[in-house]
Amino acid sequence: MGYTALYRKFRPITFSEIVGQEHITKTLKNQIIAGRVGHAYLFNGGRGTGKTSAAKILARAINCLNPKNGEPCNECEICKGAINGSLTDIVEMDAASNNSVEDIRSIREEVNFLPTKAKYRVYIIDEVHMLSTGAFNALLKTLEEPPEHVKFILATTEPQKLPATILSRCQRFDFKRISNENIIKRLEIVCKESKIDATKEALNTIAVLSEGAMRDALSILERCVQDGENKIDEDKIKDLVGIPKITYINKIVENIIKYDINGALENTETILKEGKDINNLLWEMIKYVKDILVFKASNKLELYNSEELEKIKEIAEAVSKERLLNLVYNLSELENDIKWSTQKTIVFEAGIIRLCNEEADKTINVEERIDKIENYLRSNRNVGNNSSVSQTPRITMQPNMQTKSNVAQNSTNTTKPRSNSSTSNITKKFSSKSEEYWPQIVTDLKQSGKIVLYTNLMDTKATEINDMTVGIEFPNGMTSFGKTVLEKPENIREISNLVSIACGKEMQIKYINGNNQVHKLTNEEDLKNLANQSDIPFNIIE
Repeated sequence: MGYTALYRKFRPITFSEIVGQEHITKTLKNQIIAGRVGHAYLFNGGRGTGKTSAAKILARAINCLNPKNGEPCNECEICKGAINGSLTDIVEMDAASNNSVEDIRSIREEVNFLPTKAKYRVYIIDEVHMLSTGAFNALLKTLEEPPEHVKFILATTEPQKLPATILSRCQRFDFKRISNENIIKRLEIVCKESKIDATKEALNTIAVLSEGAMRDALSILERCVQDGENKIDEDKIKDLVGIPKITYINKIVENIIKYDINGALENTETILKEGKDINNLLWEMIKYVKDILVFKASNKLELYNSEELEKIKEIAEAVSKERLLNLVYNLSELENDIKWSTQKTIVFEAGIIRLCNEEADKTINVEERIDKIENYLRSNRNVGNNSSVSQTPRITMQPNMQTKSNVAQNSTNTTKPRSNSSTSNITKKFSSKSEEYWPQIVTDLKQSGKIVLYTNLMDTKATEINDMTVGIEFPNGMTSFGKTVLEKPENIREISNLVSIACGKEMQIKYINGNNQVHKLTNEEDLKNLANQSDIPFNIIE
């Protein structure tokens, strides 16, 4: 007899064996006992939560010759035939590979025939959301009023993709994500019957890694015994699933927190020599920093032993929440940069060096505090139109703010003022497309944490000037500060990429000043107070 995977070998054969879905199994058993089984069911839930198992058990239970309290006996001719696959009256269909109209039409023709042995002909359609529109339409009438001897059980992980006409014809049951406690209990039973020696920490690690899916948990457990040794501990699991040693991740993050460039590069090189992928390493670093932030906020974490939690506690006490949050964002940006680079190692090491640079880190914090100034500038745009001030105030940073001022001085001028009439013509010609994607792009910038860009673009409109260029129109004009920020090469590149994705082709951007001038500030005292509250040294030069 061939080898059988653990998730198949220990597939539930009664409702009582299904873990964590008592709210569903109890209802189904009551329907079977009362003889009120529906003609169509929809089982919805995440992967590995028991949808297909419940469908198979239900199909056997309504056809069983000797049902007991709504459960199939699994001993009669019908049950045995259903279990070994010889019973043709229970049909299992994978909609991912049988999603055409012809496949559904074959079902419509078959339902007119009586079952050969069982009381009901049951159709179990897995991944039903993969059916084509034509297939759904072909199924509608049969699903609504099937013959008395036909039952349908549909299973899906994405019910939102099903037409409302299908949803309204089914009794819907939502399968919950299985808790770690229930997964551990089931794994203990499997380990006992399979003679696997697994520690409690190992089972807890498997439960957390499975993310609520029992099938995934059994698959991880199975991988851990493929070497012939039936002993499983926490380190063995982490090695098999490709998690870098937590000690190295801890050291790199600790080096970054302490601005220790040499230590961070040495530990990075050690991990890369072990064959770990840079993308996986970055993901583990992001996750680890996130976990430190969670621990700092809630003083609770899963997946870590007492020794690892002690190290996390030490780091959490030595760093602020703001710094941890900045690290998550900066590491995420580094991960995105690496995706598009052909020199991944160089980009990664440069990113680590930058994160370990204390001066660069201070500059990043200063830029965040400047957001307050940006918001002030934006709120005074309309005031600037009526201002009688003859000269535009300029903000100059003190020596420790040179990074931002230098960028402003060296940025190239990409904005050419246009008259209101020409801008209106552009808007009339191309506004139908840009009105659809531009508001979403601005919203996405906010959600991704790019607040400075979002603040300066939130009142703008996008206009497609030609097939290769999109104009960003500022109806109230641009602030001098906003102009400096938006003309940074990295910000131009960011906006161009988003517009190109939305348009489906490479596009360039061009800033269009709606009133042909840069707005002036009117209340210098308010600006001084706001900047002082933000702890940003500056001078205003008339």
